[in-house]
Amino acid sequence: MPTVATHVARTLAAHLCEVFGVMGNGNAYFLDALERHTDARFTAVRHEQGAVVAADAHFRASGRIAAATTTYGAGFTNTLTALAESVQARIPLILVVGDEPTSGPRPWDVDQIALAAAVGARTYTVGRTDAAATTVIALEHALSYRLPVVLAVPYDVATVDAGEVPELPAPQVPGPVAPQGEFTAATIQELAKALSTAQRPFLLAGRGAWLAQAGPALGALAERTGALTASTALGRGLFPETEYDLGVTGGFGAEGAMELIRQADVAVVFGASLNQFTMRFGELFAPGTRIYQVDVTPTATHPHVGRFVRGDAALVAEQLLDALGDAEPEGSPRWRKDVDLAAARRRDPGHDLAEDGRLDPRSAARRIADLLPDERVVVTDGGHFLGWANMYWPVASPERMMMVGTAYQAIGLGWPSVAGAAMAQPEAAIVLSTGDGGGLMALADLETAVRTAAGRGIAVVWNDAAYGAEINLYGLKGLARAPMLIPEVDFATLASAVGAEGVTVRTLADLDRLESWAAEPVTSRSFLLLDLRISGSIIAPYQEEIIRVNS
Repeated sequence: MPTVATHVARTLAAHLCEVFGVMGNGNAYFLDALERHTDARFTAVRHEQGAVVAADAHFRASGRIAAATTTYGAGFTNTLTALAESVQARIPLILVVGDEPTSGPRPWDVDQIALAAAVGARTYTVGRTDAAATTVIALEHALSYRLPVVLAVPYDVATVDAGEVPELPAPQVPGPVAPQGEFTAATIQELAKALSTAQRPFLLAGRGAWLAQAGPALGALAERTGALTASTALGRGLFPETEYDLGVTGGFGAEGAMELIRQADVAVVFGASLNQFTMRFGELFAPGTRIYQVDVTPTATHPHVGRFVRGDAALVAEQLLDALGDAEPEGSPRWRKDVDLAAARRRDPGHDLAEDGRLDPRSAARRIADLLPDERVVVTDGGHFLGWANMYWPVASPERMMMVGTAYQAIGLGWPSVAGAAMAQPEAAIVLSTGDGGGLMALADLETAVRTAAGRGIAVVWNDAAYGAEINLYGLKGLARAPMLIPEVDFATLASAVGAEGVTVRTLADLDRLESWAAEPVTSRSFLLLDLRISGSIIAPYQEEIIRVNS
């Protein structure tokens, strides 16, 4: 007869296809049931943290929920940093874990509910009679609130006979937040009037606009009003018309593009929280810019916002189009024609080598961008090097560039991100951008990345033999540098030990191997790791902003 573990496995498999994890005592029966009684695919990772990271990256790359699984005790506590990242980034996923038996804790058990709550994740514990129903409730919570949820299976309950798996309704998830009320309707009319009379209208879109699938409506609104557009780092590629798009705002943006944004007289922000990095620490917009925000949050999320509309980005954009009607704009939004957008988007090309004889990361990033496959998903770890991929490697849509770790200011989540992205986007090249510090921290899942993205995976390791962000933020203040340094590691050789091809890159010519690799059939290629020996003396613009603020 079906056990509690079978109820959990079959109920989950009815609503998701991918499970990532490490097998242990606490989840052995769940994984057995998953393999024997469902069509869900299990992908093994090598560190429990990687299980949550991979499930997180899977959602970011596809918009589809996935599950992670670990054992109890040490297996669960190993997930906490990744779990905190998913909470901060509002990523829905299910973490299936073993838990202490109902008879009470053993010496190696900890209060897992309290630990999960401490990082913002709710726990649902299954029982003998409600395992399937509790699993549906956990899915419903994760999808409704866009948060990770822990689903705990007590050790002595997993193998209990639970009878036939019941047929249950699908998780009930709220629909889009519709703009409601007379006040909101009046604000939308006001906003339509502001856009129609603006001389220099500007639209900014973030991850919330992508989740709302607002791209087409926002593209039509930009065309209708003659607005220039841009996106946050998590919304890049959202606007269908790239000719008048300024790229990413904040420290990842081109300086000329940021200067243009400060000329806007009316700015409308869709689905972006306007964090300090997007806002360039308060300097993205000029003091005279009228700023409107459209979001599903209860209130505006930045003090510079003058007017706020609560609602789904797509629905509000459609209502604005209706309000604008067919009449020509009353203003003169000619700046699409009057400004040199190509010049505004131009970035510093860098030099072949920096003054210290090591690679200039700007020129290396630019050369890599020329050689990467067009059909690609870029995943980045956290660290100083974040700037290079974000500035120089454009992607086609928001789900093709993700930064797992930045919400919680964590590093070391890069390698397992590859697995989640690879399962979510099976036809795309998966490109990892990581540093030597974060790369070493996550080294257990180097093998996972190589195995899951064989033939279409590329890892770029920005190897400056240091924790670059700490050097920039604290070394420049005169703090002792010795703790900030890393003996130079040969990542190319490490990669070869797990079946990848490693290339040490000291000159731009060494990147020619990426060009020939990309030309080979996928079936004949290995995972390619590029160990870039870069100079730490070149500071990314976004880090220069942070240095300025901290000074």
